[in-house]
Amino acid sequence: MDINSLFDLTGKVAVVTGGGDGIGKGCCELLATAGASVIVSDINADKAQSVADSINAAGGHATPVVCNVLEDADLANLVDTAVKTYGTVNILVNNAGLGGGGRENPFKIDMSYVERIYRINVFAPLRLCQLAVPEMEKSGYGSIVNITSMSSIDKEANMCVYSSSKAALNHLAANLAYDFGPYGVRVNNVGPGATRTAALESILTPELQEKMLRHTPINRLGEVSDIAQAVLFFASPASAWISGQVIFVNGGGDQTLD
Repeated sequence: MDINSLFDLTGKVAVVTGGGDGIGKGCCELLATAGASVIVSDINADKAQSVADSINAAGGHATPVVCNVLEDADLANLVDTAVKTYGTVNILVNNAGLGGGGRENPFKIDMSYVERIYRINVFAPLRLCQLAVPEMEKSGYGSIVNITSMSSIDKEANMCVYSSSKAALNHLAANLAYDFGPYGVRVNNVGPGATRTAALESILTPELQEKMLRHTPINRLGEVSDIAQAVLFFASPASAWISGQVIFVNGGGDQTLD
């Protein structure tokens, strides 16, 4: 196999949740560049349309789908649209997520919040796996990539719900690798460190960045492209014998604050 074919996704179909901006957008664009037809899923119709339009204008193939991952009907529609539009599903990127930010005081958390975070970060990815894996098996190619977080292994104050949900996502992938392997489907997670998304930029100050870089051997914050490239690796034939793994893309550190 030559080097180009290792990352060639021509003829493959990818579904990306939370694809309207940030890491999800970066994944949509890079997977399309590698040749995949992409279902750009987002709760925001305008954002999904914008990303799909950009991919199509560049010569790729993309279809926007509005999806609230809390709604089972939306999840089913997401997979159905991929199959009806492009014939199958080969790649699933569970990127949509919520929570964290150091706002989870354990004495003040309402249990409805806990349920919401787990439904978005854990239950929705599992449900999409249930829906997509039969299509992957039929197609003869399947790769599931979940976006987890450094919080899944870090220990910080006021992060208990988000962190534990992402830790659950890690262990879910490790176990699903056993379940789905016989069907020809791999399951892996990518855990971003501090990455320059709009969300981070909205709170980032020079002082905060300096503190983060104290714990980052590769002396810069992450870019969306850094995360998308790891997703491409797991989505592509280059990782054909890798499943049940978590790769942390974090500059060799953890960006925790003193």
